[in-house]
Amino acid sequence: MNNPVESTSVAELLEQKSSQRKKRLSLHNMLFILPNAFTLASIFCGLYAILRSVTENDQEALYQAAIAIFFAGFFDMFDGRVARLTKTQSDFGVELDSLADVISFGVAPAIMMYKWALWPLGFVGFLGAFFYLACGAIRLARFNVLAFRLQKPSSFFVGLPIPLAASMLIMLVIAHFKLFGGLPVQRHMLVFSLVMFLGGLMVSNVPYWSFKDLRFSPKVVAIAFAGAILIWLIGLRYPVSICLVALLGIYIVAGLGRAFFLKFR
Repeated sequence: MNNPVESTSVAELLEQKSSQRKKRLSLHNMLFILPNAFTLASIFCGLYAILRSVTENDQEALYQAAIAIFFAGFFDMFDGRVARLTKTQSDFGVELDSLADVISFGVAPAIMMYKWALWPLGFVGFLGAFFYLACGAIRLARFNVLAFRLQKPSSFFVGLPIPLAASMLIMLVIAHFKLFGGLPVQRHMLVFSLVMFLGGLMVSNVPYWSFKDLRFSPKVVAIAFAGAILIWLIGLRYPVSICLVALLGIYIVAGLGRAFFLKFR
């Protein structure tokens, strides 16, 4: 005969193990939600930017839309890192991130730029906004295909990443508002050319540094610290957004210069 005490102990042990397993599953589910929450926050900011752009007709609303897209970039920058840190990477997260990027860095900047500078050009301005959005969507689709084939992070992006293209546009809007307040944009064709240029770079084969293999050596930290001090000093005289426009411009031109050098050397 089985000892009733031993049977009770075995039952309690099994119940404890079942409870621990449920707690582990519950914790994993919570960790799985965390990076996706960052992605959804990016979508929230993108939607806010779209609504501010289409429901208001003043420059301050477009400035607020640009700030919202800036915060969308902040959340987008951390969702992947949080997923890797918590070991909750998934195909679902990758697809959700791409959809979020289309909304926050494709649709939102396209509408914002159309309202900010392209609408006086009529149908041509609409085509410029659509071209940027279409190139951004193609860029994201190509990135997902290449990421699936390579199976490991590369040191370079193929084409200009859509968050960086959007960053250049929103920094222009912010810098213009800081310098000229509510005055409307005058050089519409120049803005149109920039939007087309950024769209073309996104679907190009120009390699851009991903910095995914960047190691924080003393030299890198020193350069980053010196750059931060330089931006701070310039920011004492000019809006910080102008410094960021300059840095993004250097990054874009440097990628183009490197591509031409490798092709014609």
